[in-house]
Parts: sequence; C-alpha cells; structure tokens
Amino acid sequence: MEAAAKAVARMFAVGFDGRQVTPSLEKLLDRGVGAVVLFSRNVESPQQVAKLCFDIQNRAKRPVLIAVDQEGGRVMRLRSGFTSIPAMRTIGSTDDENLAHQIGQVLARELRAVNIHMDLAPVMDVDSNPANPVIGDRSFGADPDLVSRMGCALLKGLQSSGVAACAKHFPGHGDTSKDSHFDLPRLAHPMSRLEKVELPPFQAAISAGVAAIMTAHIIFETIDPAHPATISHAVLTGLLRQKMRFDGVIISDALEMKAISDHFPIDEVVVKGASAGLDLLAICENPDLQNQAIDALTLATARGNVPWKQIKDANRRIDRLMKQFVRPAAAAFDSSVPGCAEHRAIVDRLSSVPVGPDPTERSTT
Repeated sequence: MEAAAKAVARMFAVGFDGRQVTPSLEKLLDRGVGAVVLFSRNVESPQQVAKLCFDIQNRAKRPVLIAVDQEGGRVMRLRSGFTSIPAMRTIGSTDDENLAHQIGQVLARELRAVNIHMDLAPVMDVDSNPANPVIGDRSFGADPDLVSRMGCALLKGLQSSGVAACAKHFPGHGDTSKDSHFDLPRLAHPMSRLEKVELPPFQAAISAGVAAIMTAHIIFETIDPAHPATISHAVLTGLLRQKMRFDGVIISDALEMKAISDHFPIDEVVVKGASAGLDLLAICENPDLQNQAIDALTLATARGNVPWKQIKDANRRIDRLMKQFVRPAAAAFDSSVPGCAEHRAIVDRLSSVPVGPDPTERSTT
C-alpha cells in the first residue's frame, strides 16, 4: 500500500513559496512527489538557486526532477546573474537554426550550473491570432514550419547539453483570444486545420526526441467538446499517445489556473487527468491543495477508479526521463557559468530587440 501511494505521489509536480526548503515542501518530498517547479518567488541569485536545488535533492528520499520556466523574454524565472535571453519571437525572426540551437545550449548550461534538470520550453504554439493575450512573442512565429524548425533546434540544444526540454502547450494555444490563466478557451477548428497549423510543431518535436510535452487548458471541440485537453482522454491518449506516437512525459499546465479550477474540482481533475494520460500533474501554489490532490488520486487508484496500469506507465516514463537528465546535485557552485561572456556573446547577436520583464508571476505557463 505504501509503495502504491508513493507511485501516485511521484506523479505530482509542486511549487512552493520561499527561497529555502519549507516545512510544507519537506512534507511533500516525504510523500514522494516526483518534481518541483521553481518560480521567481524562489529565486534570489544563481548561488542561492544552486543551494536550494541541492537542498531539495538532499532532503528528498529519491531523485526529484527540478524544473523552471526559462523561455526568454517575458517568461524567465531566473534573471539576476543569468544571461538575459530574448523572446522566442526574436529568435524565430532570425530563421537561424544554428543560433536557436546555441541558445538552447546556453539555457541548458546555466540551468545545469544551478542543479535544474528541465526547462519548461520551448513554446511550440503557432502565433496565429494577433489578439492572443498570453502567447504573442513567446511563440517563434506565425508559420508552423518556422516554429517547427526553430523549436526543434532549440530543444535539441537544451537536451544535447543535459537539460530536458518540454514542448508546450499541446495541442496548441496560439489561436485563442482568452488567457487560460483566467478563462477556459474553446476552439472549434476542424481536424484539417489542426493538422495543418497547430499540430505540426508538436509532431516535429516528438520526432526530434523531446523529453516532455505540456498540455493546454483549452477545449478543442472537434476532439472533445466536454473536457479541456489537460483532462481529455481523446486528446492525450487518442491523439498524442496513439496517433502522434509520443511516449515521453506528459505534464499538465498548472491545475490552479482558472481554466481548470473554475470549472472542475481538484479531486475530479486529478482522476480524469491521470486516466486521460497525464504523467505529471502540476500544482504550484497551495500546499493544502497539493496534499488533497495526492490523497484523491491515491484513493481513486486504490478503489480501481484509475487503472493501475496508468500509474505504472507514468512512473515508467518519469523513471526514464530522470535516468537521462537528473544528475546528483553539485554541492559546490561554479559561478563562472551563469551570465558568462561566452553566453552573452551568443545572445548579443539578438541584442537589437529589448527584453522586457515577466509582468506576472503565474503558475506554470
């Protein structure tokens, strides 16, 4: 029973509030959570982040995946002391795959230097709607082929340098006029449109060996008119697993986002999400909600409401990702890597476009 509970807990990615390991995070690590997601609220300096990640690994009873949103532009959780990366739109505008690959390597080297294993990037959404309030310059551009090529180049740079990449937001957040942090978008595109615009970058990322894919909290009416992609069996298993042949880790966008939390109770979300095909369920802010969600999925699995095979398959995928990308945390911090002259020189090739701050501190994006 305890082993089963640990297997369920391992399917959760959690955030916390603080720049040191907190008692609430310690409790979750003891329960066996599989991943920790860092935000700006956890960050002071490269040295502090490196020690925090070391302490998380040291406190956990088994390896833990540590992830962060480090896209560039508006969404960079690590700023002071790190190389400032322009938005993906700026990178995409060069149409230079070699440069995108180098940017991926820069990101990976700096994340590895502070004991982080996964970058929740690149954004593989096609920016096809000028009124989109959340994607915009986070996308490489409006052309699916450009997004595919540049996104794959960047993710290969990340993964060749030892950091897992996560393509997001599947099946595509680029044509919404609502922000899923606050509303539940719906898209009525036929499959012919999705197969032409939204899906090709994700298929390309799968072919390139991307380690993980993050879901979108969007209802795609043609595929499943009742459920957002995050908790849709038709989207995650039918489309992503079976049709597109992805066997890497599927991680949810943050389940506190209003597109989910305003419409579905957390107990229902985790049961439907795990049954649909999620491997990692991200709950990034509320410790009570995190523990409630683990309890709910543990109980549902014990009662047979979630197939045990789903839990085993999720743990298998998490194990495989960790084996490839999670290394023992370094106790000594190498200050020569983050923000170094070599990295700045690469990024300076894009310096004509200013990089603004991330205007919000949201959950996983």
